[in-house]
Amino acid sequence: MTSLTVLVPVHNEEHLVAASLERLLVLEGSPLLDRLQVVVVDDGSTDRTAEVLRDFGARMAARPAAPGLRAEWIFDRHAANAGKGAAIQTALRHASGAITVFHDADLEYHPRDLLRFLPVFTEEGADAVFGSRFAGGAARRALHFRHELGNRLLTFLTNWVTNVNLTDMETCYKAVRTDLLRSIPLVSKDFRLEPELTIKLAKREARLFEVPISYSGRTYQEGKKIGWLDGWKAIGAILRFWWSDHLYQDDAYGSQILGRLARAPRFNAWMADVVRPFCGRRVLEIGSGTGNLTRRLIPREQYVASDINPLYLSTLRSLTADRPYLDVTLTDVTRGASFPRVEGGFDTVVCLNVVEHVDDDVGALRNIRAVLAPGGRAVVLVPQDPGLFGTLDEVLGHRRRYTRAALERLADDAGFEVRQVLAFNRVGRPAWWLNGRLLRRRDFGLFQVMMLNLLTPLFRLVDAALPWGALSLIAVLEPKGVAAPPAAA
Repeated sequence: MTSLTVLVPVHNEEHLVAASLERLLVLEGSPLLDRLQVVVVDDGSTDRTAEVLRDFGARMAARPAAPGLRAEWIFDRHAANAGKGAAIQTALRHASGAITVFHDADLEYHPRDLLRFLPVFTEEGADAVFGSRFAGGAARRALHFRHELGNRLLTFLTNWVTNVNLTDMETCYKAVRTDLLRSIPLVSKDFRLEPELTIKLAKREARLFEVPISYSGRTYQEGKKIGWLDGWKAIGAILRFWWSDHLYQDDAYGSQILGRLARAPRFNAWMADVVRPFCGRRVLEIGSGTGNLTRRLIPREQYVASDINPLYLSTLRSLTADRPYLDVTLTDVTRGASFPRVEGGFDTVVCLNVVEHVDDDVGALRNIRAVLAPGGRAVVLVPQDPGLFGTLDEVLGHRRRYTRAALERLADDAGFEVRQVLAFNRVGRPAWWLNGRLLRRRDFGLFQVMMLNLLTPLFRLVDAALPWGALSLIAVLEPKGVAAPPAAA
């Protein structure tokens, strides 16, 4: 059983909105729903829409509750017309269901199709399900060939920039897990919301599915509101959000900054190539983020990816569908009870850019040591040089930066021997000093990150020859008095 929130933006639909909302009652018959929430936002209507909505709301409040289902109707209003996207954003503030779907206030779509969306979330682990008008629904009204061509063009352009093979980007029926939808910063106030949301879901690596739906489009004489000007705006939005990487709301985890760093896959590959030789057959990765390193270190006999950020955990779980050796769990490096256990212990614990975030770094390493197999090893990456500590460290939540001597003392206090310390990323040190110490910036410029990705092959060649210290240190640690097993390829 799950809960569903339906967001309904309304503007000047006095003749159709009541019938459209009445159709939503079909959802009460789903055995998969235990709660239904409908949020209606009147977007500054100037006709009798507000009066119709008051009457409809009163009727819903007076009707008896459906057996076994909790239903809630919420009505909100904009004083002036702000656009579909703005109405959706207002409605989303009220959303409390596990899944949220958009529904137009006209009669072009039928909510009975939404009943087929719910199993895709439960059975396929979907993050979002789009209803496609072009994928063979039960019925589709034949209208406006040129309008359909425009829709298909916008879908084609969106697919091109996202590399996702949708058939109907402009569909109204977009259902998204509510926690995921809330975490995406939506800025479009009008119909540009459609490409914005689609592109940002794709960039967040959401598991997207399509379900065929029926469609009974209106003519312009019947009140259809979207036109060719909106199509040109949508093309502009596709270009804008293709470049943008504003994918996360500001949060305590620094998700937006870490998400931006994911735009440098070549750099992540470099890091993985350095770490890979030290990884055994059974690996625990702490602080996996969205899986940039995970994807490059698997497959293994057993691999557990972990994080404390619920948004990252959702992305990581999407990787497990066709990887039976991969598991995902919440692991807090400061709480030993949160660590997963495997029989015999892990051969390797990979912990990159984590221990500098916690107050008790000694306790964190002791927790890591407790889950290692006899002869196992920990691979720990930390930022180097306290003199570089600046605004970038602050915004990332770093408590400290380390010297080599401090890292060795930490390892000793936690019961480890240091087998090897590698200097990593000398080339990044000047940029970190410039941004975090001199300019006092609190984020990484997208252009800088993209240049980092472009130039990483060159950086890998020259990094070891540079005359200054590295930005990070990678320590290979083994429990005191225990020999290490051979590493896997």
